[in-house]
Amino acid sequence: MGLRYTDLDSWRSWQASRRRLHVLKAALTPSRPAPTVPALEFWTRGQAPRVLVACDSTSPTNHYALVVPFSSPEAPDAVLAHPAGLDLGLEADGWRRVPPPTLDAVDTVVSIGDHLQVGAWAHGLALARGWRQVVVQHGLLTPFSPPPPTGARFLAWSQADADYIREGRPDLEPVVVGSPLLTAAAAIPAPHVSRFTTPVFLGQLHGAELGRWSMTRSVTAFWRETGATYRPHPREEDKLSRVQHTLWRRMGMAFDEGAALAEIDRPVVAAFSTGVLEAATRGIPSWVFHLNPPAWLREMWERYSLARWGQPPTSRPTHMPDAMKRILKEAT
Repeated sequence: MGLRYTDLDSWRSWQASRRRLHVLKAALTPSRPAPTVPALEFWTRGQAPRVLVACDSTSPTNHYALVVPFSSPEAPDAVLAHPAGLDLGLEADGWRRVPPPTLDAVDTVVSIGDHLQVGAWAHGLALARGWRQVVVQHGLLTPFSPPPPTGARFLAWSQADADYIREGRPDLEPVVVGSPLLTAAAAIPAPHVSRFTTPVFLGQLHGAELGRWSMTRSVTAFWRETGATYRPHPREEDKLSRVQHTLWRRMGMAFDEGAALAEIDRPVVAAFSTGVLEAATRGIPSWVFHLNPPAWLREMWERYSLARWGQPPTSRPTHMPDAMKRILKEAT
């Protein structure tokens, strides 16, 4: 199937079409023009950084895709940029805060893509200066994943993901490196969790991939069948999501808030969250569920061997092979 959008402009147009209320609100709210160069903080590891790591958020998926690999002793010297004000906990991993560097020695940019602010800035520099561009897979791939920059090397979790990202994008160079996120999950196995324990449903109301109404119906149906608790996604902060949370609470649905995903010790269910694969990797019974899954969603479930609700759970951890170390060393 592959990515539905092969250029960033088309992808952003699709995103806007799925978030019309947000776009209208932004258009009606007076604001200053966005700066061309974002306000950034810089950190370095090593004496001669030749890799620029562009990190846009503190999310666990970003942390394991970018911070963890470049904090290892085997990683090449690097400079990391992130939005001012974020706390990535870099000091604990041996990074040093520095003033804005010249980046004269840099020849490679590594990010999760150029669809966010810092990634766009870094890949813009790469184009202007002729640097190599590397994009790291940080979550499950869907047809609606943002397209990587032209000519980028894509570090994929699996051969299936490598084939998927390259379909319709012969300019990309996919390389299978495994998943640091799932490797970390495999290192902290959960105590025995009965598959008959009340499950927790991982919320994704914020996502543009599936319609809000279809997600709402699916969550409600699953709760009525199982009595599951609901764990809102951290980005379910918009007004429509908050209203839906209120309605569910009035119906009697219990919410599971505050605990980190790695601390959940009950069966996990979601429509297409990376958290299902993380939980399965830890040995927790995990399933996917949707009342009327579209073809792309069914294909994605099969690509990741995710068990549909009512079938035995999958628990196949993806380990990071030596290929990841090889790819990192090639950047030096």
